[in-house]
Order: sequence, then C-alpha cells, then structure tokens
Amino acid sequence: MSRIGKKPVELPSGVEASLSGQTINVKGPKGTLSFTATDDVTLNVDGQTVTVEPRGKSKRARQQWGMSRTVVANLVQGVTQGFKKELEITGVGYRAQMQGNVLKLSLGYSHDVNFEVPQGVTVTAPKPTEIVVEGNDAQQVGQVAANIREWRPPEPYKGKGIRYKGEYIFRKEGKKK
Repeated sequence: MSRIGKKPVELPSGVEASLSGQTINVKGPKGTLSFTATDDVTLNVDGQTVTVEPRGKSKRARQQWGMSRTVVANLVQGVTQGFKKELEITGVGYRAQMQGNVLKLSLGYSHDVNFEVPQGVTVTAPKPTEIVVEGNDAQQVGQVAANIREWRPPEPYKGKGIRYKGEYIFRKEGKKK
C-alpha cells in the first residue's frame, strides 16, 4: 500500500480541477497546469479533493499510484504558491547578473557564460552571489536550477562553485607536504 497515494489532494479555495480522460487540468491564481496520468491509475475529482487509485495489484500500478498523487499535489502547489530554488555562488570573482532574459555568469572561465532563461521560469540575481529560480512547474524550476549549477558544480577542496542554498559539500583535505 502506498502511504503517499492513499492521501487525497485537497484543493484550496480559488483552485479548480477538471478531469478529461486521464488528463487533469488544475487552474488557480498563478495559471493553469495539466498532467496526463498513465493507464495504471484512476484519477477522481470529488468537489474540493482529488484522489488517485491504482488499477490492479501490479508493481507498476503501485509505483504510478504514489508518483501520480505527488505530481497532482505539485500542480496544486504550483498554481497557488509556485516553486522556488535558491543557488549560492562561492569563489573569488564568481558572480551572476541578469541582463534582460539572459543570466550572465562569471565563473572563472576565459569567457562569461550566457544562460538563456526558458519560458515559464523567472530567474533573478538579488546579489552578485545569489540566484533565485521561480516558477509554477516544479520539474521545470528544478531542471533550470540544475542546468545553472552544472556550469560550475562545487568542488570538494576549496568549496568553489554554484551550490543550492543549504547544500552541504563534503570537504576533502589537500595534499600534505
């Protein structure tokens, strides 16, 4: 039994969910999001709750059950509050700044890195060493943050690079003389 899948998803006031086949559309103050579930689960919309039930006892149906419920909960959170990932830049001379729709990163390379911000996501740089990625879609926000971090992941000796806020980097001791 999926502990996550059993819980119904509550719809807050101002959020509407409509079901057509296996596709659920969630509409709220921050926009509209949709998700198409696999044939292994059944989606039900009853007033202000959405429930997910597995079809059958197969392993795949049980896997899809909890995953589908979590995706529906993320849709509801996305149209009400949105999602946010914060990145920190550590290193001498490493900085970030926004120029229109382009995030300009100075990361110790011989050139600046120009990162095009995709549609549906807003990226801000409140300080030269901080980047904030915000949007409705949890997957897209996480992917954009990961793509930015990929340009200079934190290294274990000095800790320089781009890290998620609150991320712990296991530090190694350097060579001994």
